[in-house]
Amino acid sequence: MEIAGYIAALLIGLTLGLVGGGGSILTVPILVYLFQVSPVLATSYSLFIVGVTSLVGSINSFANKKVDFKTVVVFGVLSVITVFCIRHYLIPHLPSFVSIAGFQVPVSLLTMLLFAILMIVSSFSMIRAEKESTVVRRTGVGYIALYGIAVGLVTGLLGAGGGFLLIPALTVLLRLPIKKAIGTSLVIITLNSLIGFADDVTHHQMNWPLLLKITGISVIGILAGSVISQKLDGGTLKKSFGWFVLLIGIYIIFHELTGLSGH
Repeated sequence: MEIAGYIAALLIGLTLGLVGGGGSILTVPILVYLFQVSPVLATSYSLFIVGVTSLVGSINSFANKKVDFKTVVVFGVLSVITVFCIRHYLIPHLPSFVSIAGFQVPVSLLTMLLFAILMIVSSFSMIRAEKESTVVRRTGVGYIALYGIAVGLVTGLLGAGGGFLLIPALTVLLRLPIKKAIGTSLVIITLNSLIGFADDVTHHQMNWPLLLKITGISVIGILAGSVISQKLDGGTLKKSFGWFVLLIGIYIIFHELTGLSGH
């Protein structure tokens, strides 16, 4: 199982390098199912893995002048504050079970189901052909602020970088060219993820050897992905990855619900 996990870790980095987002959506399922990490702790590990991997990718984007720093500030401030508040004030105080319609439901189950729903929703945006030119573009400050908070919520609650939200926001709302949107997305993901993880270190016992091993492999993936992305069609890659994410999301729902009924 661990060998499959390390191969999957390479895929996390590859996807971040190729399309600027999406890879982080795989991190929590990989940690939970292939490395047997508890779902809540897996969101912490994911923040570190995605944060460091995106940092490496963003350095490369910065060197190639593919980062819009004004956008980093607009999105970054709101999303970073949101991530910090969720990781500091909410996550450490989550109970093991919550009562829903009279049933005691494990928080770990809810975490994985939320993640699966997020994967399915994000897969549709990846699969859909990008014919956005006729869409009404909403570029008001209010919409931008809401997107910044939404990205922070996703990162804070589920440990996902939020690149699948960022890329459409940066290209449609702020009209950034796709290459610059990818670089800018990686910088924002880095800030959100590492600030969220920095707070988590005080709440959780980290398995550093495992964490550094997975992160190292993911970094190799993003470096390879950055090189490959110069030669391949990003739209086709994104659509193929979207189908893969959709299948994984459906699998998680099936796995968690059948496990629940088994109890």
